[in-house]
Amino acid sequence: MKTTFKNLAAQAEKLRRHNRQGSYKTKERYYEAFLRFLRFTAERFHLEKLANLSGKHLAAYVTDMKSRGLSPATIKTELSAIRFWHDQIPNARYTLPDNRELALERRVFGEQDRTWSHREFNFMIGECWKAGRKDFEACVVIGRYAGLRIHEVMRMDTAIARAALQDGFLTIKGKGGKVREVPINETIRIELVALLKITPPGHKLFVPAGRDTHSVIHELEAFIRRHRDAVKDEGSERPMTFHGLRHTCAADWYRRLIREGKTPHEACRQVSRWLGHERAEITRIYLTGSEGKPDSYWNGGDGDA
Repeated sequence: MKTTFKNLAAQAEKLRRHNRQGSYKTKERYYEAFLRFLRFTAERFHLEKLANLSGKHLAAYVTDMKSRGLSPATIKTELSAIRFWHDQIPNARYTLPDNRELALERRVFGEQDRTWSHREFNFMIGECWKAGRKDFEACVVIGRYAGLRIHEVMRMDTAIARAALQDGFLTIKGKGGKVREVPINETIRIELVALLKITPPGHKLFVPAGRDTHSVIHELEAFIRRHRDAVKDEGSERPMTFHGLRHTCAADWYRRLIREGKTPHEACRQVSRWLGHERAEITRIYLTGSEGKPDSYWNGGDGDA
């Protein structure tokens, strides 16, 4: 598989060297997405030539992205990147299907509850311990109690951890370079202290030297997919993805703020700031499922989230 992917990546690099379309930032972002797709096709189909990319490869990749809990908006962005580079392939044999042919649903705000229950969270932590993956356990805890995206967790280094322990909040650089401050609780504090003991100064907390961030993210996502059926609540149809931990944290924050006397509007605005969102309708997606559920559902009595 490694040889197959390297071969595809070499062909893609040739396309990149000769391409003059689009801004530098767009091309780089699209190129990273294209490489993710090529890695998938190498693993699943052992594809050797870019010219042979077809609809079946794209449809399978869409299915894979859905299984990992990626939102329709994220999937469509990935597909735009793939089509951008596919258009640069000379003598491509096939035309790729459009989004309608791939049956991509429209994004409906607040349509699905993605939160994890307290039981599911604890059982997944147990799976991390059984597998000897203390690093995955810490990632899940920080995602759960700080509401971070998976790439934001992977970007954390020793400097960010030390500052958080001193200031009481994480300073996170999110999408579009937007910086926000996220409060930390005692559970996160314990994890950061432990991580600083084993991580060399100046290094990332979860990405060892010599590893690329994408491969570590892929490994963690695969771990969650592999174990989620075993830990999921009986009868639950909620998807268990790392991003669902961000939904869980948002719901926790919202309910805590309401208990503290904030109005629903004030609570939603504050959660938006902690999540790094500017539009309230986006935050409402994260609060799906928070209505009408007892506090114990969200935090199991740990009210300092």
